[in-house]
Amino acid sequence: MKYHSLSNTELTADFSEALLASLAPDGGLFMPDSLPRFDDEVMARMAARPFADCAAQLAQHFVDDHFSADDVLGICRSAYDFPVPLRTLDGWILDTAMVEPYEDFILELFHGPTLAFKDFAARFMGRAVSHLLKQSGETRTILVATSGDTGGAVGHAFMGLPGVKVFILYPDKGVSSIQEAQLTSMGESGNVHAISVKGTFDDCQALVKQAFADKEMAQKFNLMSANSINVGRVIPQSFYYFWTALQLRAAYPGRKIAYSIPSGNLGNLTGALIARKMGAPIDQLIIGNNANHPFIDYLETGKYEPRESVPTLSNAMDIGKPNNFPRVLELFDGDYQALKSVISGASYTDQQTARHIRRIYAETGYLMCPHTAVGHLAMQDFANEGGSEYIRVTVSTAHPAKFRDEVSRIIHETVPLPQTLQDCLDTAQPPHSMAADLGNLVDYLRDSSA
Repeated sequence: MKYHSLSNTELTADFSEALLASLAPDGGLFMPDSLPRFDDEVMARMAARPFADCAAQLAQHFVDDHFSADDVLGICRSAYDFPVPLRTLDGWILDTAMVEPYEDFILELFHGPTLAFKDFAARFMGRAVSHLLKQSGETRTILVATSGDTGGAVGHAFMGLPGVKVFILYPDKGVSSIQEAQLTSMGESGNVHAISVKGTFDDCQALVKQAFADKEMAQKFNLMSANSINVGRVIPQSFYYFWTALQLRAAYPGRKIAYSIPSGNLGNLTGALIARKMGAPIDQLIIGNNANHPFIDYLETGKYEPRESVPTLSNAMDIGKPNNFPRVLELFDGDYQALKSVISGASYTDQQTARHIRRIYAETGYLMCPHTAVGHLAMQDFANEGGSEYIRVTVSTAHPAKFRDEVSRIIHETVPLPQTLQDCLDTAQPPHSMAADLGNLVDYLRDSSA
């Protein structure tokens, strides 16, 4: 499959080139030239396969000749060695033994090693990059901005891999204490470096873009991005939508299916839209935003107006300039009305988010992270406004313990830490700290690469 730049469709690349380059030569985002479309018979067979094997069958359509079918299967089975459960608030997991006709599910995407949905894309990406570098003998410097979970997932996925150095930029006081511990506890690997930037996530993201726009710098350090500007991050996010939608259709034939996605950079939404275009039975997508809601404003007005981000309880969504907005438009050929017919949404305050976490926990015992709560609020509003006939899935993006301090205050109980997170707290180191300045970043990259 070929990929083209959204800024200039004449600029094309194969998967390996797009993955390692991150951006097109003109600075544009890469997108697939076409998407496979599967018929019902093929999808029925895919639904019967384990998630990792279904993901490999999908991935085979996106990679190039540098990857054999066995290579892709090995990558997916290694990357996806954890469950992808559709769970109800009272504890049932979707399977053939369910005895109740549930209509409201939580898709828990936090069972990977860093307890966040970013593991799905980062682990596929890390293994794909490692595969390519082994073939070529090249090296890469990965530069990634994070508003919370991306950095931890990317750092873990690339930790210890030969030929790769990772530099993670995150906003000072803009991530949870647990997230920061994850970012700063990988130093012993030698190839992962955490940088606390005095500013917002948008400042971190701007630094990454400036670095790639500086051709001399990009060439000197062999820069590569692991943010969702890289199409290699977005494609794997379609896999879990595709497979889980097929599981739901098998369990609820003839029913419409809706997913609610707590959103910031819109990469997760892009993955869902790609799955839908490949034939996944997803009828409606609902977006939950916090106080940073340029996409919700676009849905309401048709005008896209990025703005500076503001800090919220659901910090991973504190993004005022979502990178993947052009990709979302591309998937609808720029047709606003077509987009509106598939996607709806709403935004919520921190007070509404906290109140929802507390209420759901009190009523059911199910504990949500702030981002999941935003998505669930949006799904509840969708159901109350005419969507009650749908099978409803709220995408849960992170384990609540990743926000232990915040969630503990909300429910007036101490949230227990999984051992993996306790280990991060025990081994965390002070990060490198710097102002949001490209010169400072160049100096640090040079010194760390010496």
